[in-house]
Amino acid sequence: MNSPTQPVTFLLDPEDNQRLADLCGEHNAHLKQVEEGFGVRISHRGHLFCVDGQDHDIRKAQDVLRALYEDSGQTPLSPDRVQIAISQIPRSALEGDDAPDDVVIRVRKAMIRGKSINQKRYLGNILRHDINFGIGPAGTGKTYLAVACAVQALAEETVDRIVLVRPAVEAGERLGFLPGDIGQKVDPYLRPLYDALYEMLGFERVGRLMERHVIELAPLAYMRGRTLSHAFVILDEAQNTTEAQMKMFLTRLGFGSRAVITGDPSQVDLPGQTRSGLTHAVKLLSAVKGLSVTRFTPQDVVRHPLVQRVIEAYESENRSA
Repeated sequence: MNSPTQPVTFLLDPEDNQRLADLCGEHNAHLKQVEEGFGVRISHRGHLFCVDGQDHDIRKAQDVLRALYEDSGQTPLSPDRVQIAISQIPRSALEGDDAPDDVVIRVRKAMIRGKSINQKRYLGNILRHDINFGIGPAGTGKTYLAVACAVQALAEETVDRIVLVRPAVEAGERLGFLPGDIGQKVDPYLRPLYDALYEMLGFERVGRLMERHVIELAPLAYMRGRTLSHAFVILDEAQNTTEAQMKMFLTRLGFGSRAVITGDPSQVDLPGQTRSGLTHAVKLLSAVKGLSVTRFTPQDVVRHPLVQRVIEAYESENRSA
């Protein structure tokens, strides 16, 4: 039987009615998210809040409300930002002074910053290192943030072009013959990268940059023999590379270039018993100076809250198998 607990009352300041409305959300939707996230009850009169529940849950909910209230003064809150705050608070407390600095990526249409601790660490690593691995489940922003860094580097003229690379491996299906030129053949595989570019630069500008080969599509199989200098190279879905392909890709890097390799080792679509080049490379190269590895977890997922729970369920099954 749980021991009785005392509700905690606290004041959010400075008192600002616009920020308060943003924190609560329409019909208190954001407060209900926090209630469900920690199993507490939240009530408030103006800026005076009361949280009732178990002691450790009350403390976490209070920390989330204070953090969200502070954030509400910068940009409007959204359900996904509230969910990120809920999932990150327990880890933030453990990080303490080791929490990474906030990194802001400026692209043509937006300012992009890491939402979770690992996303902030990932952005910092990309800016500091020439070869970066981002590994973890889908929905953690690995590809999107890599594209944002590439777009910023191109705008600042620290690189001359962006090269998008992806292995052409079907996700458990056989698509058969694909018509068209090489761009049209690999287009379906590069769609997530396209989507991020369109969002950041606009459809027409991306088209013009591709016509001038400032943004280049490079199927992994066509990378052999090349040296990529002054380029920002992104290898996406790298869990579907073989060990030989990964070695080949990593040795393409020339002077003034930067590479980001992203993938989810739990979603390998290689045939038979073929080992993933991503898993092998991370294990082999983690201690190499000048190279970074950022590991994402289900708590970093920035999609629907159910996605996080689905990933956790699959991981739990794999651990118990």
